[in-house]
Amino acid sequence: MACNGMFGNAPGGDSIQPPNPDKYYQLSKAQIVAVNLQARALYYDFWIIGDAAREFPGDSWEAHEANMVGNAMIDAFIAGDGSQESIIEARKIAQRYLGDKVDSADVYAPDTDPYVFAIGHCHIDTCWLWPWAETKRKVARSWSNQCDLMERYPEHRFTVSQAQQFKWLKQYYPSVFDRVKRWVRKGHFQPIGGSWVEHDTNMPSGESLVRQFIYGQRFFESHFGKRVNTFWLPDTFGYSTQIPQICRLAGMSRFFTQKLSWNNINNFPHTTFQWVALDGSQVLCHMPPSETYTAEAHFGDVKRSVTQHKSMDKDKSSLLVFGKGDGGGGPTFEHLEKLRRCRGLSDKIGTLPKVKMGESVDDFFAKLEAKAANGTEFATWYGELYFELHRGTYTTQANNKRNNRKSEFLLREIELLATLATLRGSDKSYKYPKEHIDEMWEGTLLCQFHDCLPGSSIEMCYDDSDKLYAGIFKTGQKLRKDALAALGVTGSTGLVALNTLPWSRSEVVKIPAPLVASDGSKYALVDGSTGVIACQPVDFKATARVTVSEVRPGVFRLQNGKLKIDIQDGVIVSLFDIDAQREVISKGGKAGQLVIFDDKPLYWQAWDVEVFHLESRKELPVSKTFIAEDDQNRASVVTETKISDKSWVKTTISLSASVSSEPSIVEFESEVEWHETMKFLKVEFPVDVTNTEASYETQYGIVRRPTHYNTSWDMAKFEVCCHKWADLSEHGYGVSILNDSKYGFATCGNLMRLSLLRAPKAPDAHADMGRHHIRYAILPHSGNLDARTVRAGYNFNHPLVIEQGSSQISRYNAAFNAVSVQGGSSIILDAVKRGEDDEDVSTGGIPARPGKSVILRVYESLGGKARGSIHSSLPVKRVWKCNVLEDDEEELEIQKSKEGSVTVDIEVRAFEIATYRLQL
Repeated sequence: MACNGMFGNAPGGDSIQPPNPDKYYQLSKAQIVAVNLQARALYYDFWIIGDAAREFPGDSWEAHEANMVGNAMIDAFIAGDGSQESIIEARKIAQRYLGDKVDSADVYAPDTDPYVFAIGHCHIDTCWLWPWAETKRKVARSWSNQCDLMERYPEHRFTVSQAQQFKWLKQYYPSVFDRVKRWVRKGHFQPIGGSWVEHDTNMPSGESLVRQFIYGQRFFESHFGKRVNTFWLPDTFGYSTQIPQICRLAGMSRFFTQKLSWNNINNFPHTTFQWVALDGSQVLCHMPPSETYTAEAHFGDVKRSVTQHKSMDKDKSSLLVFGKGDGGGGPTFEHLEKLRRCRGLSDKIGTLPKVKMGESVDDFFAKLEAKAANGTEFATWYGELYFELHRGTYTTQANNKRNNRKSEFLLREIELLATLATLRGSDKSYKYPKEHIDEMWEGTLLCQFHDCLPGSSIEMCYDDSDKLYAGIFKTGQKLRKDALAALGVTGSTGLVALNTLPWSRSEVVKIPAPLVASDGSKYALVDGSTGVIACQPVDFKATARVTVSEVRPGVFRLQNGKLKIDIQDGVIVSLFDIDAQREVISKGGKAGQLVIFDDKPLYWQAWDVEVFHLESRKELPVSKTFIAEDDQNRASVVTETKISDKSWVKTTISLSASVSSEPSIVEFESEVEWHETMKFLKVEFPVDVTNTEASYETQYGIVRRPTHYNTSWDMAKFEVCCHKWADLSEHGYGVSILNDSKYGFATCGNLMRLSLLRAPKAPDAHADMGRHHIRYAILPHSGNLDARTVRAGYNFNHPLVIEQGSSQISRYNAAFNAVSVQGGSSIILDAVKRGEDDEDVSTGGIPARPGKSVILRVYESLGGKARGSIHSSLPVKRVWKCNVLEDDEEELEIQKSKEGSVTVDIEVRAFEIATYRLQL
């Protein structure tokens, strides 16, 4: 039995404090009572009339009349035994203010231009101050109650999102699920959202966001017979600039949220507006002016639905989303009774906006879309919906974020290998492991819930996610091994590296110790295109050796053919680009400088970092620097930094031999022992580059943000989200900072700063404590930001690994060349997989398609129209451009060669996400 408050089990009533694991309860009393329905109705009559007396202007007729009616009701009421007649009399008096229809749904019958559309909702955080196990129970309790209310209140319409919660209900409470399905068919219980969970949108990869909708929409379609067309995300901490495009590609044209009402610096200026993505796609967005998704259905909630409406010049209607939320519960009979009285009051007295019940969220948005189609020009918002709060969530729970990034890259590789193995493998018995892949994806998507991935849940939640990720990695490694075996790659004594990225790589790679040959060579050159690459000795005719030396006491120099680095007092004081003949670090600057800040937010510890933390900056001095590796292939200097008696950092700064065809990077690998309280660790890179905007990788594109604090809107972005890289470039030159698991970043002036670790104590008292391994790098580049940085981000997150395999690679590398995308360097082939409904892959639920297919997902990464071509040696019959749900939309022309290979020309817009289905 679970026995928790609405917001978990926290001591002292402060819900976000870590829960007490040893708290016990004793059930001492339970009663069955018969409710006096007239007395209860009188209670709500008086409640709403009292609200009116308080909230209407004091000098208004409406407030005066509410006071008069309320006093008359009190005078008529006789407390104690024998008061039933007085209750009825008092209720008759209330009719002077509320009308005589508030005891039934008939109160909503006069359909006279309502302003406020009320919809019941039960926001259940999939994890937060409770683990997943408790969420499963919350879902069953909350949704059962809604089915009961629908029996008693025919006007009640209830909406919920998150396919994962529906799946849990089906799995653990099948009778409740069947009951829910019956109400769905009647149109009273309304699935919404289209995603697997109400996920974070800042940190998941682009493919993860797509999979949220693939798995969500497919669940709704297979169990309820239709997809949803409104994306529902009321409580997520900011909204990525590519969400409108992905929504459109997933069959959704509408978006609902309210979280931006929490902004702590600027007020978001719109209620209903068009939101435009990087590629120009747009969705119609509504944010309820009541500024909550858990309205109590008070008089004030209805009133604020108009008084706080910011788009009244275009449309006066709004959604009122009511019901107990976060911890579940949903609407109660109290909410429904109060709303009936609010509507009765507005019909009888006027002034209060008219409430409408009995319609859905889709009905509401359909009215808005009709207005837009008929010429209403709603305001337009371009780019990300940046949330001016909870900026610390880009950094909190570092291990959880690292697991997310690693699982995304692992899944990408497994799907590619499994696709090739089923179509070109030497083992004809191999089958595409769809069920295992689905389990891995569903686990990864679950962990992207907006309180899990951001790091704002209790410790129990991360115990759960750690176990789930461990299972994902174990399954993933087995699937990878099986696919490689089916391709014939394993089982030999040669040294090879597997490149599953869609471009050639030429890198000096360390040989694992057990595989080092008798000549003692610790490094090999890996140089080749996608597929299995035979390792070869490093040829220093084409590769410049790297050297390291202590040029004077305490000053260490690393140098290859492209970069010269001087390290003094443990930080880089000079980084000279030999090819460009320019210094990268600003004069007097110190790159790689670790800095620590006091991190004491006003309340939400795991969530927030406040702008005033920047005033507490303190440099961490290095206590020891020494040469750790002096090999002509790779050289390293190690620095040791003491943070406190319990915390330290050991950083290895490395430079590899330079390959003429590839840019050189300065790599940092930090081992951190972290036991701080309310501190924030970052690393700085002051660069000799000037621009008023910096560029940050986001899903399927780039978002550019100010490097200054000119306005309050600029200043509010003192901490932002990035993915694999951030870049500051001026005309002709720039610097990119790469990372393999970090998301928090800031650029102010020429100072680039990567966020590493935080130390909040609530709601997880042990968040981020312990050992961490962190990798990041500096990539200087001539020219503007281009595909070199985009590819380097992928390469850094997917390092080449040398393993045993046959050096006779041509016989199976044909499989890796079975499908490719060529052309513009800004076109990225991000995913290769089998079709969801292929007859040999489908897991049921949705009818299978005859035959086989391959799905390719590409995107334009730099912001300009690009042309390319799909090449395949597979027996391709037709090629379709489709949406992310794999619905065919446009058939493309195929060009076939004499050898049977096919070529398909493609063109993509700036930052377009394009999906192609190759029908075999």
